[in-house]
Amino acid sequence: MPEELTAEQAAARLESTDTLGIPLGPGQPPAFLRALGQRQDWTELRVYGALLAVGTELFSRPGVHYLSGFFGPLERALRDMGADIEFVPADFRRFGPLLEHQAPRVMTTVATPPDADGWCSLSLHAGGTVGELHRAGADPGRLLVVEVSEGYPRTVGLGDGHRHALHVDEIDVLVRSTDAPLAMPESKPTDVDTAIAQHAVAFIPPRATLQTGIGSIPNQIATRLAEGDGGDYGLHSEMFTDGCMLLHRAGKVTNARKGHYDGVSVTTFAFGSADLYAWLNGNSDVAFLPVEIVNAPEEIGANNDMVSINGALAIDIQGQVVADTIAGDQFSGIGGAEDFVAGAGLELSDRSLICLPSTFEKDGVVQSRIVPWFGPGAVITTPRHQVDVIVTEYGAAELEGKTVAERGEALAAIAHPQFRNELLAAAKRAARGRSPVV
Repeated sequence: MPEELTAEQAAARLESTDTLGIPLGPGQPPAFLRALGQRQDWTELRVYGALLAVGTELFSRPGVHYLSGFFGPLERALRDMGADIEFVPADFRRFGPLLEHQAPRVMTTVATPPDADGWCSLSLHAGGTVGELHRAGADPGRLLVVEVSEGYPRTVGLGDGHRHALHVDEIDVLVRSTDAPLAMPESKPTDVDTAIAQHAVAFIPPRATLQTGIGSIPNQIATRLAEGDGGDYGLHSEMFTDGCMLLHRAGKVTNARKGHYDGVSVTTFAFGSADLYAWLNGNSDVAFLPVEIVNAPEEIGANNDMVSINGALAIDIQGQVVADTIAGDQFSGIGGAEDFVAGAGLELSDRSLICLPSTFEKDGVVQSRIVPWFGPGAVITTPRHQVDVIVTEYGAAELEGKTVAERGEALAAIAHPQFRNELLAAAKRAARGRSPVV
């Protein structure tokens, strides 16, 4: 049986020189991380994690080094204030093998209180930490700290092989709290978001299997699908969002025709509103599986009529996509977008949609997100050979199977009119395999 401690007592169990592994976002234990942040005696604490969703002073303390696989608002704020934070490039499905290699002495997660049989549901996050949580619990030389709270929904996995739970006998230290998961603020759709969604849904047939990300555009796509004539959809999505819940509530999701994991919506973590978390509680229609399963391209490609929907920050006429950096500065992370672009690309009948507004404004000047070429220092997220469809408020450009020159022409047609001529000129220069660069 685990030792029951307060968050402060559990935090004292770490050495001043130690290693700690934490889940992504909604799997992070709030009270325990806050308690760690109250310590000021760190000499060399290395923390492996991603997408902070807990406010804590830990990562601004001297002697604490945070290695993040995905930057969110809190990571960007820490970087800008001078904290010791570094980005570790990796797509989401590699988080598990990397964490196993790093083998932090201390592993932690949030979970629900144990049920009558002693099982603590891992709630909103399976991700890439499940295997290492079990390994830490089985190793007497390591420490597994689990924070349990009734504020987290009890969710399920799939069969005994993927229970999506820890048993109390595995846990070294159990911390009880009353915390609830961070609720994401609602993003209000713009006219541009609505126009992008309208173009995107044309590529989603009835009975398609869907993957969607977070944000206003995916939610607008989900809204249109919920209100439309289609249906009988399946869900296989690394992230379960309010848009996914909306499709379920509208009766549009049956998971009957996926051909793979039929009968349930498959995900590896959920992030959204308090309403979403309440809906997920005890809901066996959604199965949480480790990311190495959910995001494996062959698993994604095994679904019938797979349609992946992701975002981007910029694209050039080659079809190269920048989705996680701005002018070389880390903005977010690779996440699972690349996995789903690759998985949907295994069959030509599947589609991968990358959605973005055609422009952004910087210092009062409108600039195009579709460019003739990227300058020095650009960091490519998705290579050109895996890109299928690009969607803006002006329409959709189907790039697969097209030459560079044809890609440039198709992208010019969905760019802001102010920038189309320079894109067409670059496309003309790129004919017959030449460089578009002047």
